[in-house]
Amino acid sequence: MQSNECGDNTNLILTIAGELMAQAASLINMGLHPSEILIGYDKAAKKTLEILEGLCKYKLENPHNRAELVKCINSVVASKQFGQEELVGGLIADACIHTMPQNSIKFNVDNVRIQKILGGGIQDSRVIQGVVVTKASETSVNKVLKAKVAVFNTNIEMQQGETKGTVLLKNAEDLLNYTTGEEDKFEGFIKKMAEAGVSCVVCQGSMSELAIHFFEKYQMMAVKIMSKWELKRIGRACGAMPIVKLECPSPEEMGYADEICFQEISSTWCTVFRRDQEENKMATIVLRGSTTAQLDDVERAIDNGVNAVKSLIRDKRMVPGAGATEMFIASEIQKFAKEQPGLDQYAVEKFGVSFEAIPRILSENAGLKAETILASLYSKVASSDEFGIDVKDGEVKNVVEACIFDSLESKSWALKLAFDVCLTLLKVDQIIMSKPAGGPNTQANQAARRPDGY
Repeated sequence: MQSNECGDNTNLILTIAGELMAQAASLINMGLHPSEILIGYDKAAKKTLEILEGLCKYKLENPHNRAELVKCINSVVASKQFGQEELVGGLIADACIHTMPQNSIKFNVDNVRIQKILGGGIQDSRVIQGVVVTKASETSVNKVLKAKVAVFNTNIEMQQGETKGTVLLKNAEDLLNYTTGEEDKFEGFIKKMAEAGVSCVVCQGSMSELAIHFFEKYQMMAVKIMSKWELKRIGRACGAMPIVKLECPSPEEMGYADEICFQEISSTWCTVFRRDQEENKMATIVLRGSTTAQLDDVERAIDNGVNAVKSLIRDKRMVPGAGATEMFIASEIQKFAKEQPGLDQYAVEKFGVSFEAIPRILSENAGLKAETILASLYSKVASSDEFGIDVKDGEVKNVVEACIFDSLESKSWALKLAFDVCLTLLKVDQIIMSKPAGGPNTQANQAARRPDGY
């Protein structure tokens, strides 16, 4: 659900939910009844979301401003690609700004594509305006401007008869004229498209040599795509409707592209489809890297970054990152626990302690002493909610001044979903398991019934 809603912070859910359940287990071992824990957790969850709403420290004013967008998604990218956040964040920002309509709320994450190409280093990556497919044109036409595009969801080749027949050829002339009729009909189909103004044909599957010959004759670009998903993507990028029959497409079924051109990237032949209409503006981040694993890691960081942009457009508020928000919530919930009169105060306190897991994990992953960092954070959090861990130098510092922010919407969803799953699990009071009939040990039962014991 978190992945569908925000596309990021899935690890945060697992960490917080796991820690909350571990603390609940320790309370049950102490003798506290699950119903008391449930009451305490419910109170603390509501208080946490109240505190979170008041922690906004920055708002994204203009999503079309590159520098501001990079600043807002830096922490998201750095959590997956530390040290490369400026480079990768810049690629994400360029791609998002190109595809973002004037009314930014209509931004569609599917308009930012990723094409992985082995070879070179991550610094060779770039953003190309349009859809990039790793296929070259089958004909010698490598560039078309203001192109009408026909997309076929089928092979482009002469139709074969379904029944077998015998043909008797009496002389060389019969042999020469054997396929003339079919060829003329096939040429007529391609000529009709050329007359309709089609200058690029895209098909899924095979394209016969005869088809390529006629496309060459009428100076049309021909691209052969093997993946049906890629074909759909091209159709969406050009506004074309995939056709399943070999016939000239109607004007409504044709697509349009401002430019279709062929480029060679790292010995890989690529064709770029670019259309500049606002709703069809697409951008492809061409990722370069030395290994497939590295490319997959960077792709994950880019996916999270693009989804973070979508979250920020919906809700522009941002909270302090680097564990500052979690540390402040941990401190406030533990103070709130002391005000509770009943047994549930123990549950509220443990709920607050659970939030220490985030700064603790950040410290340990950075090779720092978690206990020292937590003690330092607790002393700072009393005066301000802006102090977190800078893993670059291992210092506790003001993260708002260091421009380390997290999206409030994404964090809010993560916490709501984590609390929901914990409260649901605590409400389970009985587990019924099915067992084989005949009691726990069927063989022993049978032996007891028989006098010989066998």
